[in-house]
Amino acid sequence: MKRLDKSELIFKIIAYTLVTLFAISTLYPLVYSVSAAISSRTAVESGQVTLLPINPSLEVFKAFFTDDTYSKKFWISYTNTLFYTFYGTIFSMGLTIFAAYALSKSNLLFKKQINFFIVFTMWFSAGIMPTYLNYLSLGINNRWGIIYGFGVQAFNIILLRNYFNSVSKEIEEAAIVDGASEMQILKSVYLPMSKSALATVTLFYALSRWNGYFWNMRLVGSNEHPLQVILRGIVDDAGNTDLILNYSFSLYSLSYAAIVLSIIPIIIVYPILQKYMSQGVNTGGVKE
Repeated sequence: MKRLDKSELIFKIIAYTLVTLFAISTLYPLVYSVSAAISSRTAVESGQVTLLPINPSLEVFKAFFTDDTYSKKFWISYTNTLFYTFYGTIFSMGLTIFAAYALSKSNLLFKKQINFFIVFTMWFSAGIMPTYLNYLSLGINNRWGIIYGFGVQAFNIILLRNYFNSVSKEIEEAAIVDGASEMQILKSVYLPMSKSALATVTLFYALSRWNGYFWNMRLVGSNEHPLQVILRGIVDDAGNTDLILNYSFSLYSLSYAAIVLSIIPIIIVYPILQKYMSQGVNTGGVKE
């Protein structure tokens, strides 16, 4: 094994130390949220909690199952967010895959013009009020409207189109010689060879749906609000000094508990998707 000289050794020590410190720092918000959620009311409101919990209790989490003030609207919003994320991601991926596949074809009629109009939406926006009025006129005022109205993002179409352009044309020509249709070519050639890109775009759409806030808050009724809107309401209640509730825990603890509960699906799903992305990179990384 080749021995490292002094300068390389110092560089590696510094680099690994900085990366380790950065990794630890990214965990601090999660650790603090859990600690603040389960700490006593006095400890949280006096600012004593910095890392580990003080006089821990799980009463705040029980409130999300037993307290009528927050439990019902929290879990309704949770269900709404799962609905938006699951069906919205499926719908968005379907549109994006077909659009990217069509735009990757050199013989597509008016290909340059279509590409220009798609990219143009990334450069220019009509503004909030015209966009809001347009959404209302289109009837985007319910859960299905949110899914259809925010179906695709131009960046994701361009990203997937560029990856489809890198797929070996020889493999596609061989499939055509074998009598494969366009749908069969997409299903059997392009999609299997683009797993990493598909996983990445799926992650982008899923996170966008999961974090949906502004337009969901403005366009749909309170019973169809996603989790992020309710989280904002809980955080606002925690900072409202005029609001007096007879709880054994702080409202700040309630807001942190809501945050912890809201990220559980992401913590569960992301490692699985990350593994899938790694497999996709290995599968699509070598092309003829």
